[in-house]
Amino acid sequence: MTELLSLSVAIFAGLMMTRVMSRWKLPDVTAYLVAGVLIGPSLIGALGIPGLGFKSFEELEGLGLISDVALGFIAFSIGNEFRLSQLRETGKQATVIGILQAVVATALVDLVLIVFHFLAPQTLSLSAAITLGAIAAATAPAATLMVVRQYKAKGPLTDLLLPIVALDDAVGLVLFAVSFGIAEALGSGSVDFYSVALNPLLEILGSLGLGAAAGWVLTRLEALFHSNRNRVAMTIGFVFLTVALSKVDIPLGKAEMGFSPLLVCMMLGSVFCNLCPLSDEIMERADKWSSPLMVLFFVLSGAELELAVFLKLSSVIIGLIYILSRCLGKYFGARESARMMRCQPKVVKYLGITLWPQAGVALGMCVTASQLPGDGPLIRNIVLFAVLVYELAGPVMTKWALTQAGDIQPKSEEVLRRRERKLAAVQK
Repeated sequence: MTELLSLSVAIFAGLMMTRVMSRWKLPDVTAYLVAGVLIGPSLIGALGIPGLGFKSFEELEGLGLISDVALGFIAFSIGNEFRLSQLRETGKQATVIGILQAVVATALVDLVLIVFHFLAPQTLSLSAAITLGAIAAATAPAATLMVVRQYKAKGPLTDLLLPIVALDDAVGLVLFAVSFGIAEALGSGSVDFYSVALNPLLEILGSLGLGAAAGWVLTRLEALFHSNRNRVAMTIGFVFLTVALSKVDIPLGKAEMGFSPLLVCMMLGSVFCNLCPLSDEIMERADKWSSPLMVLFFVLSGAELELAVFLKLSSVIIGLIYILSRCLGKYFGARESARMMRCQPKVVKYLGITLWPQAGVALGMCVTASQLPGDGPLIRNIVLFAVLVYELAGPVMTKWALTQAGDIQPKSEEVLRRRERKLAAVQK
């Protein structure tokens, strides 16, 4: 009862906050996150009033299933951008830029933090510096997709952005696995080949294989139904299924095959949209069904942000260095690689800014990084601080960059006047 009341309050708070934020023309994603922070354990939730916000972070952990399913739908939608007809035009560019900008961001953050380590070895260890550099590669696909959807962004920058954000997950997993393996080796004095190289390779190949198989099966099952309503239900059920299967770990001798829910669901969406002739209509209906789930996902994400990280000066200082160096790495990495691939000037100029948001994937890496002896709590605080900044400012910057690139078109005066007349009639 209390959980249902808290969830209804979360949806209501997120939607109402969009009305407040609309005065400053801020994206809905930012409004949802701010609403989450307000009703989270750091503020209103701390009052302990049943149903009015979330009283503890443990309570939020119990709602992790909602976030998992929401990320599954987000990844499934991004997979829709990997249509062969589009990849023939942008596939090579997206692949090269996606890999290079992630590597540059990691390298720059590594360099800056390693220098900081030698200047203040008691504050930041070498293992923590290398781990944070790997986490820098990750980008938040959820916030980016929501901004694109809300403003109906369309153009050369958007066509490149979504595949690159999707590719970030795979590149980030590899970079993090290798870097984290090196960080552990620095602490233990021995290098584990399985954790550094084999496990991440198995995770990526296994995720792509599982998603492709699920997409093929879904397409065959869709053909058994003649009603789009039943097809949509089948599609939603398969997203649930792939999210569940991606939680399974398969031991393979000394190695272990895990799965990335984002990669699995992205591959599911990609195979489905290329094999099913009715995928456009089905995906559109599935997106409408999942809209309240998206609101909950971002409100819960905001509630999970711990404001207590601001109380630790070392976390704030290193966090600011991490944020600045990561932004520079993403911007210049994307700019130079886009220039190398001869993209349009506006894409070269603004692509890097759209890659600044960071959240879910980075937080997942943070959970693994917390296993580092002695450095785990510091890494967690730095990443939480960075995510708080990125999630609130990132969608705003993404909207600005897409607008400057011409992918978001301002509404005409006639449309605005028509909307004002309708609102005035409702208020009367």
